[in-house]
Amino acid sequence: MTHSKILVGLVFLIVILAGVASLTGIISNDEMGLKEVTSVHGEVIELYGRGIYHNMSADVAVQGIGQDYVTFFLAIPLLIFGLFKALKGMLRWRLFLAGVLGYFFVNYWFYTAMGMYNALFLIYVSLMGLTFFGLSIVLFGIDLNTIKDKFSSKTPFKLSGIFLIVNVSMIALLWLQVVVPPLLDGTIIPKEVQHYTTLIVQGFDLGLLLPLCIVTAVLFLKRNPLGFMLAPVYLVFLSILMTALLAKLIAMSIVGVPGGPALVIIPVIMLFAYFCAYKTLREIKR
Repeated sequence: MTHSKILVGLVFLIVILAGVASLTGIISNDEMGLKEVTSVHGEVIELYGRGIYHNMSADVAVQGIGQDYVTFFLAIPLLIFGLFKALKGMLRWRLFLAGVLGYFFVNYWFYTAMGMYNALFLIYVSLMGLTFFGLSIVLFGIDLNTIKDKFSSKTPFKLSGIFLIVNVSMIALLWLQVVVPPLLDGTIIPKEVQHYTTLIVQGFDLGLLLPLCIVTAVLFLKRNPLGFMLAPVYLVFLSILMTALLAKLIAMSIVGVPGGPALVIIPVIMLFAYFCAYKTLREIKR
């Protein structure tokens, strides 16, 4: 079986399982479970109490539903579209497909690690694995020895590279303002921990995704072959991720939870991500 056939099979499974997972999150609304719980830190947490996310805190559950809308109505169609285009062999669309797969991988990696255990656990785990291997197949199939020649002289190296660095700075500051103040005033535990084990999103972002973004930006600014591959992928991934984060903020606003500085930061990053992704991919030669 060729790599293309394997990739088609992986994407087919991802579409089916992600469709089931995201649609379940959207439509499940039955009353079930507790309405509140006291965390190990002594804080009373209001639970969502409905559907597949019934054991999640109310504000986090609606964020998950908001992201499910983006996954079902945007990411899945983009994945199918990207696969058909990538099968024609054009580098532009292979990098686009890798970026979409990157979104699915990070999405269900977070669902597996942060989501309170529910009936979809095995689906989340399967999606995390399928998207990881799908992403690996696409990236390892790209020839780094010739990739420079595929980009035109009009490629926005400075624009995209500097944007990625600014993105890291803004998101890092957003998360550090959650983590640092409790360390300074001695309370240690941020209220955002709620009844979860730790700050999963902030931890993975600060420890892995943001450093990867910095490395990608530097390599792209230096015209390193690895940067030519990673920058378009990260920009596509970031575009979809920021769309999902905006959907989360909207969902929080609907239930009366203030979004704070993120209401300004996330839409700005999202628009720049789409613009930089488009400009960068457009300069890849046919």
